[in-house]
Amino acid sequence: MSLKPVFKQSVLRVAMVGVIAGSALMSAGLAQAGSVSILETGSSLLYPLFNLWQPVYTKEHSSVQLTTASTGSGTGQAQSMQGLAQIGASDAYLSGAQMKQHPGMLNIPMAISSQMVNYNVPGLNGDHLKLSGPVLADIYAGKVTKWNDPAIAKLNPGVKLPDHSIVAIHRTDGSGDTFIFTQYLSDSTPWWSDKYSYGTSVSWAPVQGNIGAVGNPGMVDALKNNPYSVAYIGVSFKKQIMDDHLGEARIENKAGHFVLPEIRNVKAAAASMVPKTPADQRISLIFAPGAESYPIINYEYALVDSHQPSQEMSSSLKSLLSWAISSKGGNAEHFMKSVNFVALPPSVVKQSTTQIDKIHA
Repeated sequence: MSLKPVFKQSVLRVAMVGVIAGSALMSAGLAQAGSVSILETGSSLLYPLFNLWQPVYTKEHSSVQLTTASTGSGTGQAQSMQGLAQIGASDAYLSGAQMKQHPGMLNIPMAISSQMVNYNVPGLNGDHLKLSGPVLADIYAGKVTKWNDPAIAKLNPGVKLPDHSIVAIHRTDGSGDTFIFTQYLSDSTPWWSDKYSYGTSVSWAPVQGNIGAVGNPGMVDALKNNPYSVAYIGVSFKKQIMDDHLGEARIENKAGHFVLPEIRNVKAAAASMVPKTPADQRISLIFAPGAESYPIINYEYALVDSHQPSQEMSSSLKSLLSWAISSKGGNAEHFMKSVNFVALPPSVVKQSTTQIDKIHA
């Protein structure tokens, strides 16, 4: 599996800095005396989980004022590195270049997630069409433009595919979802790796009819409102996909099998990749080997500066993050089930705990 360290930076990812910083200051001003205000911002894939955690944790820890915001992984990365947010939520770990500029940053896995490839093809949304990395790469590059193209038909024998143009939807904000989707394309399709590579933002091919959207909610809306479209969407939005009766593709894995992002397939992929997790936990879990492995899974990261301005903030962050990765806290089954995530295995909890312990004043 390719782990080529290519990360293209998006100028859009800092667009919300002023707004979120202002929100943080407002929260601080409204906080009770003696309380600690923690701002979490970034990944729209991780946001639903943080949103579930927020009321539960703050009810048990009334001295903590936790504010959550869905701004995209690129913004989460930027604001955590700039000290504008205490927790940057990201589907993507920080690159080698980013770590060199900010050596005190920690990349701490909170859970294991996956990414769906969804479509809106009238009459076929309940069929789980088969799609592969090379075919998706051709679609997003404008080489495959019709749903009945021979490349798609070959993967779906017996299916009556429409003679209609494909509308490929991509993220326009700095996005961890783009990071992991283009990693899958890069790992499965050598020419994509050479021409486009992967990152939170990539230079998409200028294909007529293709459209951009912001955040996972924007991707779901764009897919719903554009028949014959295809999109990559975080699994925490599976309920919305089902409610809107949109299609979910079976994706070709490294073994050549077509699988859905079901929990058992995500766990199969994790089982083969988790043992390779390094001490700093910066690793791609994409395109794991194994007959049942779903090919687009990843750690959901909390990006945190190891050096905090006060002992109070340091202790509060350590307490929150330790609770989040605990099977009796944020990694409890009911939280994971609500967003279709997989809890961290014990070995990863141990590694994440070691990282959390590095946070200091």
